[in-house]
Amino acid sequence: MKKKFVAIAAAATLVMAALAGCGSTDTTTTDNAASTPSEAGSVAAPEAASSEAASSEAAGSEAAPSEAAADLSGSISMAGSTSMEKFANALAESFMAKYPGVTVTAEFTGSGAGVEAVTAGSVDIGNSSRNLTEEEKAAGVAENIVAIDGIAVVTDPANTAAGLTKDQLSGIYTGEIKNWKDVGGADQAIVVVGREAGSGTRGAFEELLEIEDQCAYANELDSTGAVMAKVAATPGAIGYVSLDVIDDTVKTLAVDEVEPTVENIKGGSYLLSRPFVMATKGEIAEQNEVVQAMFTYLTSDEGKALVESVGLITVD
Repeated sequence: MKKKFVAIAAAATLVMAALAGCGSTDTTTTDNAASTPSEAGSVAAPEAASSEAASSEAAGSEAAPSEAAADLSGSISMAGSTSMEKFANALAESFMAKYPGVTVTAEFTGSGAGVEAVTAGSVDIGNSSRNLTEEEKAAGVAENIVAIDGIAVVTDPANTAAGLTKDQLSGIYTGEIKNWKDVGGADQAIVVVGREAGSGTRGAFEELLEIEDQCAYANELDSTGAVMAKVAATPGAIGYVSLDVIDDTVKTLAVDEVEPTVENIKGGSYLLSRPFVMATKGEIAEQNEVVQAMFTYLTSDEGKALVESVGLITVD
């Protein structure tokens, strides 16, 4: 009888175990469903950590330029075009404000002298208001065009001429036309003012008019400012200067009925325009980090705004 009871009890135990086993299937499913958020949370935690890490890295990369600005130190020496004086001074001031550890110096000795200086290695950058010659490039100098400038034809404020054609302008500078009455002005002798030999402005002006080495100057002056002052103070005078220095002390003349404006130069309708070149001995990538930083700055939105602020045209 005992054996039978034990057998029945054992059988009952087995049935209960089986039922519990069957019930555990549902419980496991429910537990899995309930635990899914927990498991998802355990997966999401590394993703969140990765996201935070990425944000930290991004923040670090954003902070890097400021740190680089604080760390950048050294000096940059420039020499060359007097036409680029306004631009070069503005660039130096703005760049040194951005990079307090950098000193920028500039001398205004003329384009030819600037290219010679950078070729000799006595300055970091040679400023030229004309394209480099093939001989200069062959000497290892890189032509880095940073802006476009217009050359304005100017007269004294009282001049009555409205404008000149290309041929008339060429005729005045070669000495074929000597009186303003021959080009629609008053009966007054023309005083031809220009820049000295080696000037980038002179080189570009004569090249664009195709009158190289043919000009008959009454005055050959060694700076843009000197040309402005001479023309402003001399009745009948005519000269040429960089567009960015124009003020109300002189009168500008249209060339082929096109005014010297930024819009006309950008549109290609104005004849007299030329590049502003910051020449280096070798390519920009071969320069020290301070010089490279200046060229990088010039291609930034801030640098382009600087170019436009001094009346020049940005290079795309």
